[in-house]
Amino acid sequence: MGQAGKAMDGAGKARPDRRQMDIFLEALAESSNVAASARVAGISATAMYRERRRNAGFAARWHEALCEGFVRLETELLSEALIAPTGIVKDATLKSRAQKYRLGLSLLAAHRAAVRGAKLPAGVAASLHEARQVMVEGESGLLAIAPDEVQPEYESSLRRVSWANGAIATLYSAAEPDSLRGPEHSAAWCDEVAKWPQGEAAWDNLMLTMRIGENPRVVATTTPRGVPLVRRLIRERGVATTAGRTQANSDNLSPRWLATMGSIYGGTRLGRQELDGEMLEDVEGALWSRALIERCRVEADAIGKPVRVVIGVDPPASANGDACGIVVAAHLRDDRLAVVEDASVERPPPALWAQAVAAAAARWGADRIVAESNMGGEMVTATLRQADVTLPVVAVHASVGKARRAEPVALAYERGQVVHAGAFAALEDQLCGLQVGGGYAGPGRSPDRADACVWALAALLDGVRKGRGPAVRRM
Repeated sequence: MGQAGKAMDGAGKARPDRRQMDIFLEALAESSNVAASARVAGISATAMYRERRRNAGFAARWHEALCEGFVRLETELLSEALIAPTGIVKDATLKSRAQKYRLGLSLLAAHRAAVRGAKLPAGVAASLHEARQVMVEGESGLLAIAPDEVQPEYESSLRRVSWANGAIATLYSAAEPDSLRGPEHSAAWCDEVAKWPQGEAAWDNLMLTMRIGENPRVVATTTPRGVPLVRRLIRERGVATTAGRTQANSDNLSPRWLATMGSIYGGTRLGRQELDGEMLEDVEGALWSRALIERCRVEADAIGKPVRVVIGVDPPASANGDACGIVVAAHLRDDRLAVVEDASVERPPPALWAQAVAAAAARWGADRIVAESNMGGEMVTATLRQADVTLPVVAVHASVGKARRAEPVALAYERGQVVHAGAFAALEDQLCGLQVGGGYAGPGRSPDRADACVWALAALLDGVRKGRGPAVRRM
């Protein structure tokens, strides 16, 4: 016994006596609130946690008491969770940091009482440092956002996060997949799986541990990079995917930072991936890759005044057909070619797309128009003439072979001969869907914008090969 008749441990710290433990457990069964129950028992919550760690019998009674009062708390937590009622949630690409960490907490909390005596969640990050700094102690980590009544205790030396009902989450590093051999879990939160150094090996080992409880689940929060593990999870059966944009979390972010990121990366591959949460993948056998297009990107105001401008047009086959591809390309004074505008129009009637072509020609001082003529060369010319387009119109027919025209254009990109003066997301998506041999595996039924781009650049390349290089135009 220590001072004033209080029980003390070997380090001189207070220990609860039997009466205090009984009072605490009775209150805990009613409230599920550790701190409040400790106050009723007249001792600190810290002392009760210490006793639970050293006293297995007390820990078991603690768990039983919490189970009695957990129904209300579980209902409250689950009302905040974004967990599908059926299926295994293995992936949720939530770009909002506050949302994604709240989702991770809710998943773990929802499973704390899923099975009696087997409440063992896992937390996996690219490294143990990131697991601690982001998932546990970060501004949006478990400790920061946990409600007071379910505030966990973190023991860094043991890589362990403990809840009052006996649930224990262990932290793992994906860089050490073998550390996941042996343990067993009923739930797991995996953060930034797209950057895991040994992603698939760590994931496979984790899946082998998900063997306890009636309905084990895993939630993965990540930027959607096209790495093998993320591509695999998106296609896997039983996976529910949720996506979000950084802008959706604007209330919690610096307005200046948002504006800066948008001005620098808006529309680029990096911006679409990191800010918009888009999954960007390269198509097998594609003539263009996203990395290639990024290498060819320049600022719109860096190209100077063009010396020759051609507009490529891929008209819709009918009034209710696809978009009309309208792409403006220019021959620059340094002998490079540049895509300067995507003026395409979605599902337009003939008069509207012809007016869009006329407006683009006026903006850029175009020299000629190159138009696909599957609907008839004379009809295309007549439609443009009705919109007061007086420029020469060169009709090209797709039966000549899109691949034959597209491949030399793609090679010009590889050689650094073509640049994109700005970001053209829809056009670039279609370019990355054009395949060797003439196939198309991009968005939409038809690569309208990509075809228009190919027609315009092919015409300019023909001019370069025939010696129609940069020259001074009379105005």
